[in-house]
Amino acid sequence: MEFDKNKYGFETLAIHAGQSPDAEFGAVIPPLHLSTTFAQTEPGKYTKYDYSRAGNPTRTSYEQCIASLEGADFGFGFSSGCAATSTVIQLLKAGDHVIANDDMYGGTYRLFNSVLSKFGVEFSYVDLTNSENLSAALQDNTKLVWLETPTNPTLKISDIKEISKIAHQKGAMVAVDNTFMSPYFQSPLALGADMVVHSATKYINGHSDVVGGVIATNNSDLAEQIDFLVKSVGAMSSPFDSFLAMRSLKTLAVRMRAHEENAKVVAKFLESHANVEKVLYPGLDSHPQHALAKEQMKGFGGMITFYIKGGLSEASTFMQKLKVFTLAESLGGVESLVEHPGIMTHASVPKENRDKLGITDTLIRLSVGIESQEDIINDLKNALA
Repeated sequence: MEFDKNKYGFETLAIHAGQSPDAEFGAVIPPLHLSTTFAQTEPGKYTKYDYSRAGNPTRTSYEQCIASLEGADFGFGFSSGCAATSTVIQLLKAGDHVIANDDMYGGTYRLFNSVLSKFGVEFSYVDLTNSENLSAALQDNTKLVWLETPTNPTLKISDIKEISKIAHQKGAMVAVDNTFMSPYFQSPLALGADMVVHSATKYINGHSDVVGGVIATNNSDLAEQIDFLVKSVGAMSSPFDSFLAMRSLKTLAVRMRAHEENAKVVAKFLESHANVEKVLYPGLDSHPQHALAKEQMKGFGGMITFYIKGGLSEASTFMQKLKVFTLAESLGGVESLVEHPGIMTHASVPKENRDKLGITDTLIRLSVGIESQEDIINDLKNALA
């Protein structure tokens, strides 16, 4: 039975889309197909799959499920978020121009600035919280706007609908990194974006045991090009990683609600604490784009950034005193994580850029997990003391 993305709710699609019971044995969970190659009836003739780089039944199930959750016709699983991001840029050619957020994941900045720029693609970094900045930055050769919203780590929010409108008027595509919100809280394609990208390592998988990436689109021409790149470059998700991520999608809605419920309480607690300078969380009235967040997102997520009073010493002491929160990179797992962007995830961003963006020695990023709310608050309270 097929589950039409237009007829069923998010939770139902997460559990059933692309995941019909096994036809041969009736297994409720689709089997894990580890085979790298598939038998042919005669040379050059096969049923559906010939080689796992080009396609695999387990990966297909995963891709169909994630596509349905993003309201997309086409989905693609990759070996990492960076692999998915690289594939988007590989849709372009030397001489093309990309406009990206000035504030974004340090790994994406490193990939753009130090790797992909070597192949003749030009990049400009712009504050896209103001759509007028996009209009001013557009060039005749601008072919793509790379939008991360909310941004990592300062949680700035951009108007996806307005930016897509401006970009499309100039013939540029829009790709949105939806990692922080997941498909549950934000639907970029419905707001006008051409592609949506995820580090599936984060909320999509949600258990800190898979590294993966995703691209979803409704554009058949783009899907054909992406499919060609998957076959040619080979940066696809493995069958086992696809199996695990698909397992995790079944609880995505439940997990995201729990992440947000805890994060709201944490944000309010931090905002009222004497040792905290400032809190950045889209769900707070104090967030500069709080109104836009309510308009284009279905929730505010589990990511919080805040400035602790003092300096690097105080920030370091605080992070090392935490017990429920683990000091580690990454985010989106069921466990609470804490990290220092300036030293850890955004160390590849030049210091002068970090200072300009507010990624200072006192900036701390929290990925609020789904542990007991009381334990999370007590852990923060004790460390701040």
